Amino acid sequence: MKIIDVTLDNVLEHGLFCSKNKKSAGFRKKLAWFQKRFKEGMKFKLIHADDGGVAGFIEYIPSEYAWRPVEAQNYLFIHCIMMYPNKYKGHQYGSQLVKSCLDDAKKSAKAGVAVMTSDGAWIANKQLFLKHGFEVVEKKDRFELLAFSFKNGPTPKFYDWHEEVKKYKGWHLVYADQCPWNEKAVEALLNTAADHNISLKVKKLTNARAAQKAPTGYGVFNLIKDGNVLADHYISATRFKNILKKELVV
Repeated sequence: MKIIDVTLDNVLEHGLFCSKNKKSAGFRKKLAWFQKRFKEGMKFKLIHADDGGVAGFIEYIPSEYAWRPVEAQNYLFIHCIMMYPNKYKGHQYGSQLVKSCLDDAKKSAKAGVAVMTSDGAWIANKQLFLKHGFEVVEKKDRFELLAFSFKNGPTPKFYDWHEEVKKYKGWHLVYADQCPWNEKAVEALLNTAADHNISLKVKKLTNARAAQKAPTGYGVFNLIKDGNVLADHYISATRFKNILKKELVV
């Protein structure tokens, strides 16, 4: 078992896990995003299994630069953690990555580590973090905010995305390059919207502050109609068509 820190120097060698095709638009967008975030202190770590395969990854960043609607001072914030394929689950690889993040936080004198979880799609559930001493500090919609604190200080909290989403009238897709799958979704949803004569306004979030003020909990993918959340994570064209069947019923 080996943990590898992906850096500006070795990112093209090791990749960014979720996007295997380095020639794809999604990978290129994520790479450009990664290069900017790396300068802000982001860490992206891969874990290699005993059989030599890449078992999973973790991505985290100083909380002031988190790309989720979270407010936390002097924490590290975990954007994503994933083990894949399934044969690598249940072997403590996720635990090793969480411990590595906690060690980094302690060495850099952070107040702790925070993470957003959910039992729903496209984000980790809380069980792994509870096992390592994290506590649930807030719940909103399908999301929970967990924190592991080394010392006293302001408790991490959610921004109020319920107020943000009210500002969006009409059809909107608000996204960021933090997830390499989003680029594919944007193209698919724009084409589908055009087929249905829908004016879908697309906005890309280009900095952490904008993502922290996103209109849904996940932050980096938001499909909205007239202040109502239709999807808060990556969806396919097929899923969008099913949404449209309900939304366009007169």
